[in-house]
Amino acid sequence: MDFEQLYITWYSRLKFFAREYVLSDADAENIVQDIFTDLYEKREVLEIPVNMVAYLFTATKNRCINHIHRKILEQETSQWMQDEYSLTLRMKFNSLEAFDLEFASDNEIESRLEKALQSLPERCREIFIMNKFEGIKQKDIAKLLNISVNTVENQMAVAYKKLREELKDYIPLLILLLGI
Repeated sequence: MDFEQLYITWYSRLKFFAREYVLSDADAENIVQDIFTDLYEKREVLEIPVNMVAYLFTATKNRCINHIHRKILEQETSQWMQDEYSLTLRMKFNSLEAFDLEFASDNEIESRLEKALQSLPERCREIFIMNKFEGIKQKDIAKLLNISVNTVENQMAVAYKKLREELKDYIPLLILLLGI
């Protein structure tokens, strides 16, 4: 059977077979088109005696499996990303709900911030205050304290982490006051 006759005889049957599994006419058509394209490119190799019907259905089955597997992975990834986004939104929502603007008197803010700052190790607190409250650049802090810029950066990272933990229910306060 020549290629054209094979195509005319089996194209619609293979498309119907593929559509039963991939659930989309367009996807089924693409799968079968790809199979016939590959077959046409390999026509010299396949001139040896081959059960062409078995070859066509096996190729279609395998392409459908690959297509379905890829779609499942796409769906799972999409769902995971949606779950992560929902979790982030929920945390932000809870943080904002917990953030009570009633406590926002100057004394209350100072008290909470002071308590959080006191939880920092002494050197870490000193570096943080110099940078955030006194506006001294990190390289200048390093020179003043006779330490490396890397040490200043590490101490700032420690300060940020501890302050986030201490003020976790007041994330808007952290952003507002410290730009963390």
